[in-house]
Amino acid sequence: MRVLMLSWEYPPVVYGGLGRHVHALAEAMAGAGHRVTVITQRSGTEPLRETVSGVDLVRVPQDPPYVPLDDIVAWTVGFNHALARTALRLADELRPEVVHAHDWLAAHAGATLRDALRIPLVATLHATEAGRHQGWLRKPVSKAIHSVEWWLTYQARRVITCSSYMRAEVRTLFGLPDGKLDVIPNGIDLARWRVDTAAASALRARYAPDGPLIVYTGRLEWEKSLHTLVRALPRLRQSHPGLRLVIAGRGSREAELRALARSWRVSRAVRFAGWLEPDELSALAAAADCAIVPSIYEPFGIVALEAAASGTPLVVADTGGLREIVEHGVTGLRFEPGDVAGLAAAVGSVLSDEVLAHRLVRDARAVLATDYGWTTIAERTVAVYRQAVVEDAAVRAELRTLDEPVLPQELVVGDDNLFA
Repeated sequence: MRVLMLSWEYPPVVYGGLGRHVHALAEAMAGAGHRVTVITQRSGTEPLRETVSGVDLVRVPQDPPYVPLDDIVAWTVGFNHALARTALRLADELRPEVVHAHDWLAAHAGATLRDALRIPLVATLHATEAGRHQGWLRKPVSKAIHSVEWWLTYQARRVITCSSYMRAEVRTLFGLPDGKLDVIPNGIDLARWRVDTAAASALRARYAPDGPLIVYTGRLEWEKSLHTLVRALPRLRQSHPGLRLVIAGRGSREAELRALARSWRVSRAVRFAGWLEPDELSALAAAADCAIVPSIYEPFGIVALEAAASGTPLVVADTGGLREIVEHGVTGLRFEPGDVAGLAAAVGSVLSDEVLAHRLVRDARAVLATDYGWTTIAERTVAVYRQAVVEDAAVRAELRTLDEPVLPQELVVGDDNLFA
């Protein structure tokens, strides 16, 4: 197939799991013989166009006015205009059969290209604004994002979520029928997460020379519940002297977390490593005795797969997609979200029982090899594209028999919703 993907992040611009997902998915599709073009943002001096691992990459600067990323809704307007304008200019060359928009940040460009090129739109929702804020949409920006997410799900012919948990959330929030939703998990390339033992040993010596090392990798945002992890440190250090925590990632809550560590008198036991490249992440995870994902909201939890691929035992919150990928006592340990004592007890079990830790790692890697390979995930995604093409053709044929103009947006938001 000829596929056009729209994403606000793609290496080297990566903020979280979405960028790594799109990157791996695009390359797996290209490896299977599909023509994949990804249009994404250009943040600096990256080439405007290049082919990497079979994927045609087109990077676009934001169209004026130039708005800081902090003003995310306004920034997205300029970004979507640049996406759509560039894709239309390349349309005769690319001749895409489907356009795939990842999250709300590419919604308007996706809908524009669907109408202009008369091809189906497939959307992947990697998370929702309501979920990130536990249903509280108090700020105007959150309400705006929520409305775009809702609109995108109805503009799209099919909607993909990364877990059954997310499917239920999207269905409830936006009133979508089950028949429009597909569940396709995130994946992992085990070959890319091979451990550099020398690098891992060096990191261990740097961060925790005289005690256990625990790590968190991911965004530093409220829904990731890092405050729960920081508050568990006094308990953990009491039972495991010399224990250190490394937090690898970036986000809006870093200053708050640093202040919290100071208030709990554990600031010297916490190292904020910032954003790391994949090789550095795998080495850090491999150096650790335990990887922790304490989120109170987690649609999937790709960082859990990455830690397991690095051979690190997992402790995760019993929520969202984490519940689906980590079987308690088999591939990791789970605790109730926000439960400081529960988190400390689970981590303590891993640190105190070497046999348990090795068994969790062994069984987790076995599951990764069978259930989360990108080749299989790419095949399932292409199957969704083909279904979208068939459904789109059927609706257009029906509209022609009714002698009606094809006006997808009006049909979507009206009472006679042929696109839901």
